Amino acid sequence: MRYIECSTPDEPTGPANLAVSTAPDQTPSAGEVLVSVAAAGVNRADLMQRAGHYPPPPGASQVLGLEVSGTVLATGPGVEGFVAGDAVCALLDGGGYADQVVVPAGQVLPLPAGVDLAAAAALPEAACTAWSNLVDVGRVSDGAWVVVHGGSGGVGSLAIQIATALGAHVVATAGGPERADRCRALGAEVVVDHRTESFVEAVRAASGGHGADVVLDVVGAAYLAENVRALATGGRLVVIGMQKGRRGELDLGALLTKRASVAGTTLRARPAAEKAAIVAAVREHVWPMIADGRVRPVVHAQLPLDRAAQAHALLDSGEVFGKLLLVP
Repeated sequence: MRYIECSTPDEPTGPANLAVSTAPDQTPSAGEVLVSVAAAGVNRADLMQRAGHYPPPPGASQVLGLEVSGTVLATGPGVEGFVAGDAVCALLDGGGYADQVVVPAGQVLPLPAGVDLAAAAALPEAACTAWSNLVDVGRVSDGAWVVVHGGSGGVGSLAIQIATALGAHVVATAGGPERADRCRALGAEVVVDHRTESFVEAVRAASGGHGADVVLDVVGAAYLAENVRALATGGRLVVIGMQKGRRGELDLGALLTKRASVAGTTLRARPAAEKAAIVAAVREHVWPMIADGRVRPVVHAQLPLDRAAQAHALLDSGEVFGKLLLVP
């Protein structure tokens, strides 16, 4: 098999240190599925791992890549529901930057109706992250006001669509008029250019003073105080990223007055059983949204696997809308 090797995986490295390498083909063990990779999603977590800030869970592959699409090559003992030749996509613990990967069967999804096989690689990580945090943690319901930070990102672009499909009113943040327009096209009722506007004032104005029932935040510390200000009484701030800092000052008085809550979650470090439950929920609830056109993968570009370094540089530039894919 061919895969992308990070030449010094335990130390900070630049994109130039990503290079193609080879290893023996893999064989699935009990409960595993071997997938021939059609495409792999590129996520900010990959950039963090490359820089030495986001190590994979114990026992996971050191190879970058948290989601793929492709075709089942073989299944291990005890696997039901998938057979060789099936078109699938999958949520990974690691190993996606390769032309084949072994995945626990509970983290494999059938190709959703109407989606190109390569484009499906843009779905597993974003769909599982958006669904689990909007619904399981944020308890988004019909009529709720939801702020989605980073609406132009891989998770944000899908979170806008899922929240809209659930009947929520979405206020998204993005950088610049063009990206704002694309967020509106995905279903956001209000889009705030974070470079020049206040999302706190925007959500309060749009909601008639109610505020945000849920804030889905990838920014982290830099937005902590404003996020709390934006919350409605009983609102939920769900932090899923730290793009602009990991330490901030929390006004407990404001939080208590609003009877609000702050939750922080990650997906990769969860036990296999929890991941399988999230994947099953996505298959049950999000896949029908894709089949009927309410949700679609948002793909910025597809690059050959051996241009992984270029993909990382492009994602780091802030120019990407949606997901970048690597194609073996």
